[in-house]
Amino acid sequence: MALHPRYLATDNRYDTMNYRRAGRSGLMLSALSLGLWHNFGDTDPFQKQRDTVRRAFDLGITQFDLANNYGPPAGSAEENFGRIVAKDLAPYRDDIVVTTKAGYGMQDGPYGEWGSRKYMLNSLDASLERLGMDYVDVFYSHRADPNTPLEETMGALASAVHSGKAHYAALSNYSPARTREAAALLDEMGCPMILHQPSYSMFNRHIENASLVDGVDGQQKESLLDVAGDLGFGVAVFSPLQQGLLTSRYLGGTAPAGSRAARKDSPFLSESTISETYLERARGLNAIAEGRGQTLAQLALAWILRDERITSALVGASSVAQLEDTVKALDAGPLTDEELAAIEPLAVDGTIA
Repeated sequence: MALHPRYLATDNRYDTMNYRRAGRSGLMLSALSLGLWHNFGDTDPFQKQRDTVRRAFDLGITQFDLANNYGPPAGSAEENFGRIVAKDLAPYRDDIVVTTKAGYGMQDGPYGEWGSRKYMLNSLDASLERLGMDYVDVFYSHRADPNTPLEETMGALASAVHSGKAHYAALSNYSPARTREAAALLDEMGCPMILHQPSYSMFNRHIENASLVDGVDGQQKESLLDVAGDLGFGVAVFSPLQQGLLTSRYLGGTAPAGSRAARKDSPFLSESTISETYLERARGLNAIAEGRGQTLAQLALAWILRDERITSALVGASSVAQLEDTVKALDAGPLTDEELAAIEPLAVDGTIA
């Protein structure tokens, strides 16, 4: 039986990737990171996953983002990534940032989701076992729990860091006001949060939208990006390509076979998503991208990274070729004022209902 040669990372892997500081912390992240939400479960070929992760690292991507329930089935993405690390990246563990989360449904019963101390810390232990690691670099509360005291959830994050099972604490999918409250608690516990992970794209701009600040007389408003800039934590966004709608895949007006929108069981997209409004805006954005020598996906990522408060954009990849094409978003120069002005009437929040 033929043996696979030992993986050796490229010597120049840091030369072309951009790295950004996570807020005012000391942690640097690659401007593009690999998200393992899709394409890394047991339904996907393991060798393709392995090739994608190795190529990502060779391209300078250092952050690999997971959650306890990523798959399918839940937990399998962590298991598969752990296998890849054991086979290939173990000598480079100090050179990668591994993140995971707990908060969404992982298992049946009263201890399988949300933000109790029991669930959060048990989940982290299970994640470490699946990953085959002693620690993760960042541990997230995946969503705010309306029924568990915020002090309890933040205390679990702080315990994870103080125990050495995580290096940093972070939040995902928290409102601006709830984020500010959580960050204050973590500061008091000697465990400052360094990252927030929200969804953000040209068609989903909610983190720019200001909302009323809790406990204020109704006059003060702030967005999540405002809070990030004020408190000094980084923002690592997911779904920057709006589940593939900010790529060329759907510009023809139909959902190609095998696409997420064509799948009857897709929880994110359907044929009805490809509306005339969407097509008009996506095609307009594609024309701007072509004028820059980019694809629509590359333009969408360049637009995300225009804001210095954004630390990293989490991208998925179903193949090495797709990953390589995505990373080319960093090759073009910054967007000009004229390009940003042309993009603005087309990058409309709520385009995808």
